[in-house]
Amino acid sequence: MSRVGKNPIPIPKEVKVGIKSNNEVIVTGPKGNLSRMIHPSIEVKVEDNQVVVKRASNSKFHKSLHGLSRMLIANMITGITQGFKKVLTLSGIGYKAELSGKFLNLSLGYSHPIVFFPPDGIKIDVEKPTKVVVSGADKELVGLVAAKIRSFRPPDVYRGKGIKYEDEVVRRKAGKTAT
Repeated sequence: MSRVGKNPIPIPKEVKVGIKSNNEVIVTGPKGNLSRMIHPSIEVKVEDNQVVVKRASNSKFHKSLHGLSRMLIANMITGITQGFKKVLTLSGIGYKAELSGKFLNLSLGYSHPIVFFPPDGIKIDVEKPTKVVVSGADKELVGLVAAKIRSFRPPDVYRGKGIKYEDEVVRRKAGKTAT
């Protein structure tokens, strides 16, 4: 069995998990609801206040789907109860972020400001002008939005300017030296 896939997922009291006939898992809780289609060869059951994931065979493909499906469902339950967040920091002279209504306005050294409209289910907070927090219930969507914001000005390896994740370490390169 898959080491990850064989572990049952406990369901907290405030969360409800439903499974439709087409293998769609629906999780509802205090932070909203999420749904995801699971591969047809993976069987998902709710037993004794736990979600149990089983696979059809011991082929390599089914083993990989087993652990993946279990983690996707576990992340849905965690997202509905606690939520996920990514913290981005801006470093550079004049680099700043501000929240105008629902959209994010970024000044990143270009000749124009960059306006970013977050998708539904994502909340963006600006704690400082150089610190942006992306949060939401869907782990995949939070990561995609944070990566999209980071892509507007990735960190520069020579000067260290740009947008980076809070825990990211940018390895700096030495510039050319005249001899």
